[in-house]
Amino acid sequence: MIQLDHLSVVAPSLVEGVAHVRGCLGLDVPFGQRHLTMGTHNHLIQLGGSVYLEIIALDPSGAQPPHRRWFGLDDGAQVRADWDAGRRLKGWVARTDAIDAVLAGRESTFGRKVALPHDTPAFDFAIPHDGSLPLGGAAPSIIDRRGQPRSMATIADLGARLVSFTLEYPDSARIDALHRELGAIGAPVVRAGARSRYIARIETAGGIRELT
Repeated sequence: MIQLDHLSVVAPSLVEGVAHVRGCLGLDVPFGQRHLTMGTHNHLIQLGGSVYLEIIALDPSGAQPPHRRWFGLDDGAQVRADWDAGRRLKGWVARTDAIDAVLAGRESTFGRKVALPHDTPAFDFAIPHDGSLPLGGAAPSIIDRRGQPRSMATIADLGARLVSFTLEYPDSARIDALHRELGAIGAPVVRAGARSRYIARIETAGGIRELT
């Protein structure tokens, strides 16, 4: 019912996000786009197949949306605290063609469906009422592109390929159960850990590197 769409580095600023990924992977990730109706912007690279990596941050010149921003970006203090604590690869986005079914009975986890962009909606994205990441990022954000696949042609391909994706989480059984319930494809392998932490192993021209 859901499938890995992309990984998200949530940064206090794009400069910091790009520098972090450069330090981890040895790659300079190019600019992607501005999200005019969300007041955010990003940098993007492909990770193989239809999966990609997004570095996302608040756009200082962007407009305030009529609702909470995605990825917890309205809470700058929390974004900074997580960043300084090393929680930088902070979540993942899962795509579905049945967002209403995914959210049914699960809005307390994933939030409510928001049609974006507001003027000419092309996709739906689930945003919790406070704008936070679902379960602090341990559960994926949900996107439904209304039957239209994300074009990889607009995302730079620097040769990076996702090898493995892991989530460390105190209640790993809870997350495993959620993944099974949703029939998740490409979800992270979940193992017990003292705190929530993602680790992506990515193959690059310089060898396999870790992004956290």
